[in-house]
Amino acid sequence: MITLENNSLEFRFPEVHEAARCSIDFQQTLRIPDDGLDYPLPPGMGRFPLRHLDDYARRAPRDWLRRGGVLMPMHQAEAMWISFGSGSYPFAVKIAAGKTCALTGDAWANHLNTDPQDYLVIPEQPWLDGFCVAKGIVRQFVAMPLGEGYSAEEQLTGAGEHGGLQIIAYPMKAERYEDLRSEAVVAYAPILSEPLDDAAMGLAPGGRMRQEIYEDDYGLDAWDQRHASRCFVTIANSTQWLALTGERPPTEPPTARDYTGAGLPWFDYYGGDLEALAETEKMRGLVSVAQLGAQKSQTPLPDNESVDAANVVTLRAASATQVREMPVGGV
Repeated sequence: MITLENNSLEFRFPEVHEAARCSIDFQQTLRIPDDGLDYPLPPGMGRFPLRHLDDYARRAPRDWLRRGGVLMPMHQAEAMWISFGSGSYPFAVKIAAGKTCALTGDAWANHLNTDPQDYLVIPEQPWLDGFCVAKGIVRQFVAMPLGEGYSAEEQLTGAGEHGGLQIIAYPMKAERYEDLRSEAVVAYAPILSEPLDDAAMGLAPGGRMRQEIYEDDYGLDAWDQRHASRCFVTIANSTQWLALTGERPPTEPPTARDYTGAGLPWFDYYGGDLEALAETEKMRGLVSVAQLGAQKSQTPLPDNESVDAANVVTLRAASATQVREMPVGGV
């Protein structure tokens, strides 16, 4: 069962275990420079608003309604990261941009694969900021319109058919969870007069960022694949969001240059002995928005100057629930 609470997707599996629940939300953040350099993790600047897509059934495009799920606004060239929370109960979570896995570049499948691993394990993996393009490196999630070739979906499949995000969560088997508990292994304790433009937004690979995607130490057999919940997140541009909901989308975050110039912190995450996944050949071949724009003689990313991210705060696994937030009184 999936519910929408305080702009967070809440996944619950009471039929598996009373503690089998996790939350997923989407954080506004700085768009790091797409300049070939590797940057630390940028801060979280608050959750993107989420709305039930079915609430706008009279106005939303038919293709959007067929997928169901929720609606989220993003400005073109805006960045975001995904935050995971599950308390002490482990989950395997798959993330796809459109119907393309963000870790492997493979087509969507409603089951878990280990060769290569196409899912995250939470709570060990507290965040995902982008596409896994090298071991310990991701390219930031950046919103771009479909049809121009920038999205990962278009680069990997040759078509911009879906856009948005797909998420599916599998809880750990109840017996495995109880074994972990008994062994004390778990340490984490306006109405429209014209049809709405249905041109969706997709996620494209932006700047490079240091982030490890961790291997599954539990093993494939730990996950209850008989029980799963799946949700589609449609990304609306600012005009579409205003037309559907009557609400103004969130203000765009400051630029990386403004943020860094104010002396505010970036972040690094240390996962202890957890082993990072390597990239797949498909993901290694992704071209960033800035690189592809240069090939097209376009400038798709404004304010893309390099910065010196000198003020870096290290977060460790024991503090995985700490929020990467911009300090009060910042930019």
